[in-house]
Amino acid sequence: MKGFLLLSILKMLFVFTVIMVGVALLTLLERKVSAWMQNRHGPNRVGWAGLLQPAADGLKNILKEETYPALATRTLFFLAPAMSFIPALLLSAVIPFAAPLPLDFDFALGQLGRFAWHGAMPMVVADLPIGFLFVLAISSLGVYGVALAGWSSNSKYALLGGLRASAQMISYEVAMGMSLIPVLLLSGNVSFGAIIRDQQAGLWYVLPLFLSFFIFLVSGFAETNRLPFDLPEAESELIAGYHTEYSAMKFSFFFIAEYANVVTVCAMVTTLFFGGWDIPGHWDEQGGVLQTLATGGFFFLKLMFWIFVVMWVRWTLPRFRYDQLMALGWKVLTPLALAYIIVMCVAIYLIEHVAGLTDPTLRSLALFGVNVVIGLLVFGLLDSGVFIRGADRRPAASEVVG
Repeated sequence: MKGFLLLSILKMLFVFTVIMVGVALLTLLERKVSAWMQNRHGPNRVGWAGLLQPAADGLKNILKEETYPALATRTLFFLAPAMSFIPALLLSAVIPFAAPLPLDFDFALGQLGRFAWHGAMPMVVADLPIGFLFVLAISSLGVYGVALAGWSSNSKYALLGGLRASAQMISYEVAMGMSLIPVLLLSGNVSFGAIIRDQQAGLWYVLPLFLSFFIFLVSGFAETNRLPFDLPEAESELIAGYHTEYSAMKFSFFFIAEYANVVTVCAMVTTLFFGGWDIPGHWDEQGGVLQTLATGGFFFLKLMFWIFVVMWVRWTLPRFRYDQLMALGWKVLTPLALAYIIVMCVAIYLIEHVAGLTDPTLRSLALFGVNVVIGLLVFGLLDSGVFIRGADRRPAASEVVG
């Protein structure tokens, strides 16, 4: 028991330190990526190649004056950043980042007693059996901090930003949760470890569950309040949205929470649809420290790829209108996710019980074929304008004067 507590504390310190330092460096990465895309120089003055820019920004925020609006609800105004910040950090504790590490130690530490561990140590702070259900539940709590920040500021712009965040969360949380039901149908488990092992035995879920991956990715963009779904903080409409009245470190907490949520969404995409720490070709079955290091490095590469995609999308696509945002959530993603669940239930039953394909690889290949057909229908026929047509803004002949 003491060995378990010791290892849990060490893993917690490691993961939270990496997240906090990594979030600071992600702000530099985003500025570098945007500069590269816009063919200009990014931060390059503070430290070598601008590497100390996050430290300079953090020091600036610590030393800045704390401001409190005169008519704000002081207690909620102070607690709102923490209510966004804490759930974002909690989520990093439940996602496995490497293969289990074999350990075998037994030693005494003075009056503290003996510390022992024999066997494989999961490379996750809390190996929860409820897996992604915990992530969906805790990630939903972050919107309370955003909504309270907007309401407690007693500002029209901040209040509108908080209300937009609440409506956006409700719209996309439904589609996000429903997009993961096919994952449960295919793996039979909500534990991250079990889902990774199932992908090792067959194919990564991005192939047999491609539409689930697409819906989850789009919903993840909306969940993190980033472009093209950053309506709660649209500077062209709401100044800065829900954090208009915040300054100094309370202001920084919202951005730390945003980047931590980006890491969580990208880690979820990596784990649920791209095998997590799995290395294709069964290179991760050798065991030992090298296995843990190799799988951890591969997970980091996958994670950084999706973080880059999130930044790429931000600096490529324009912001949606608010009516377009809500229509996409309620009229497109939610019905699409529900129809996809029905189709996958029928397909899995026919493949396993009628066709008799129980081998994980063959089953995944058969479902991949089904998803190719579904993808052609969704992204081909629907986009062609045969079934759904956009509004025709050309004037009718009777409206043309002269």
